[in-house]
Amino acid sequence: MHVIAVPVLSDNYVWIAGQTPDADAVIVVDPGAAQPVADYLSTQDLNVAAYFITHHHGDHTGGLAKLVAKWPAPVYAPADETQRIGHVDHPVRHNDRVSITALGAEFEVISVPGHTLGHIAFHGAGVLFSGDALFRGGCGRVFEGTFEQMRAGLARLRALPDSTAVYAGHEYTQKNLEFAARVEPNNADIHALREVVATRRSRGEPTLPGQLAEERQINPFLRWDQPVVAAAAAERDGVDHQDGDAVFASIRRWKDAS
Repeated sequence: MHVIAVPVLSDNYVWIAGQTPDADAVIVVDPGAAQPVADYLSTQDLNVAAYFITHHHGDHTGGLAKLVAKWPAPVYAPADETQRIGHVDHPVRHNDRVSITALGAEFEVISVPGHTLGHIAFHGAGVLFSGDALFRGGCGRVFEGTFEQMRAGLARLRALPDSTAVYAGHEYTQKNLEFAARVEPNNADIHALREVVATRRSRGEPTLPGQLAEERQINPFLRWDQPVVAAAAAERDGVDHQDGDAVFASIRRWKDAS
């Protein structure tokens, strides 16, 4: 899968995915604004095969109406959030399969509630469109669900193949890794990645995607069952947490307060 980032708003990415670099049919993922996406589609003379929407927040859906009007295509979005998104003609739920014939690709829908109750991710063709659930080095804030729901959803993502390329909705990597280093100050993988990321950002380049194998080594929100992360949570809270949900909740509250 060939995926291009179209930056929109302050730090969002709209992902444009085709089967090859010269493919003329693409998937548009989480179009938070219309004009930059429209400019790219027009310049590259592309057809839209489908729109993927991970959740209802406006910075992921704000450009959908204008784009659908000019490039009509099926809109796949969380079934529980269709009323808050609009233009959805293919509501989908956990474990549904989405076949995009024009790309010869199939995606599975994975439920990742927490940031919003209906939040979903799309996984297929070696890529994961994770919206605001999983970031490189971090995860989304828990706005509508519970910490337990969020951890369970991230556990589903954590179980995907090592080589999965993770395309998140925001350019948050530097700040996420700064926090990850506070949780695990002796994690050499985090420190090495921070240098790579700093170089990319100094050039104005995206830091995404990351690979899932890497996320398991550097992302504290996928490492709730690692003793070093549990110890960091216990030290901060002054109490030993008894399970992964409690460790995850502690780390997420810590990040919220930072």
